[in-house]
Amino acid sequence: MTNIVRAEKQYLDALKDIYHNGTDLKNERTGEVCRTLINVDLTYDASNNKVPLITTRKAPTKLPIAELLGYIRGYTSAAQFRELGSKSWDANANENRAWLANPARKGEDDMGMVYGAVAHNWPAAGIAYDEENFFHFIKHTHDINLFEKVYNNLKNGKDDRAEIITFWNPGLFSLGCLRPCLHSYQFSLLGEDLYLNAFQRSSDWCLGTVSNMVQVYVFLRLMAQITNKNPKLAFHKNVNTHIYGTQLPFVEEQLSREMLAEPTLEINPDIKTLEDVMSWATVDDFQFSYPEYHPAIQYPFAV
Repeated sequence: MTNIVRAEKQYLDALKDIYHNGTDLKNERTGEVCRTLINVDLTYDASNNKVPLITTRKAPTKLPIAELLGYIRGYTSAAQFRELGSKSWDANANENRAWLANPARKGEDDMGMVYGAVAHNWPAAGIAYDEENFFHFIKHTHDINLFEKVYNNLKNGKDDRAEIITFWNPGLFSLGCLRPCLHSYQFSLLGEDLYLNAFQRSSDWCLGTVSNMVQVYVFLRLMAQITNKNPKLAFHKNVNTHIYGTQLPFVEEQLSREMLAEPTLEINPDIKTLEDVMSWATVDDFQFSYPEYHPAIQYPFAV
């Protein structure tokens, strides 16, 4: 296995680069100015238990796992995510002005068709015929569960070069509170070795990315575990990477800190199938060893 630079160092190098070399642009959705840099590639070695969890500030451990479990289950309510252990969807479900005015919103905590719900219900089309008027047309015939498709293929040793789980469906954007940021995962099988390429269109480097790094690494390890494959490398592409203007005053404090002992993660070996993940796995089945970390930094969150 190629020696991979510690994930936190990759993260901090990018934080420094964005902070010093980014371009300040106004973000239309939030109205905030963001210091922006295009394209940061991160790589994680999932063949060991060293998880890409930062130590230069206290980072969440339950939140990224709870979100990942919620995505895999196709949850559409912030209440469901809170029950798993994450409050990260509360604001977008209940404080996003555009979503509050959207007639598709079903009420308090509703997120709509976002993230895993899209992958669980990917619309498939077929040809229907109108015999009386002698023409055919395209109609929605059924839904595809992308999680099941990829899981079943990998479990059976199949890789069709398109083992892709994606949340990116522009035709459904009006039915959800937020477009997906980390939007696609492509798994690749080389013999018994499993790799993952994850694609993120937009990266809030101070807050969201810290959890997304963990999710990419864990998703590879978890998929490898339930398909009986060997987890190898996860490649995490971040396209629009940015620091919000309200976050800029806190960046130098984090950059001044030294990395501490590298955290590790153990996943409950009793999780053996996709059904186990869907039905009973909880954040407690993901045990972090996070012995040292610097104090929290209260980076503001933009809705």
